[in-house]
Amino acid sequence: MDLATYIAFILASTLILVIPGPTITLVVARAASHGRSTLPPAVAGVALGDVFAASLSLAGVGVLLSTSAILFEIVRYAGAAWLVFLAIRLWRTDPSSLEGELSPKGLSARRLFTETFLVTLLNPKGILFFVAFVPLFIAADRPFLPQAALLVATFVTLGIINAALYGLLAGWAHEKVRSPAFRRGLNRFGAVSLIGSATMALATRRP
Repeated sequence: MDLATYIAFILASTLILVIPGPTITLVVARAASHGRSTLPPAVAGVALGDVFAASLSLAGVGVLLSTSAILFEIVRYAGAAWLVFLAIRLWRTDPSSLEGELSPKGLSARRLFTETFLVTLLNPKGILFFVAFVPLFIAADRPFLPQAALLVATFVTLGIINAALYGLLAGWAHEKVRSPAFRRGLNRFGAVSLIGSATMALATRRP
């Protein structure tokens, strides 16, 4: 892979990542409601979810998902169900008690990590994306694994930066706006967005 191809991959990945999906929607909703303290575990969940999705794709799971209707439907409905569950929980969050939700009994770091990890991993579009997108930038006359590893590592790094920037912006809004009504609106906007993401996931068709 030459430098021009690698730069093209970075630009293409950046353009794809800046379009908010279910993962970014969740990160933004949590940061807007609870502040920037939610970012470390949430972004870590995003990173690990992307690593797992990419690794599964390179191991051949992506090809299986694109050819097996039953397995694809299972992953698709599992991801949609998880998004709906998170949307309901987000909608029902009481803004007046948000300050105490970061306690172990509330919105713990483990819960944040698990939420973003599963949302990232259970998105069949993610796995299919790696199968369809990454090979476009791999030179056929050079070893596959080093090139694939470099592209996946680059994409995961860009994903971490993207999620962190979105979360920082939402966290800034959290610190500037303390109105419970405004925060309730943010929660419900995030919930509706997650429902929309679930609907889009269910509308996905195998290539």
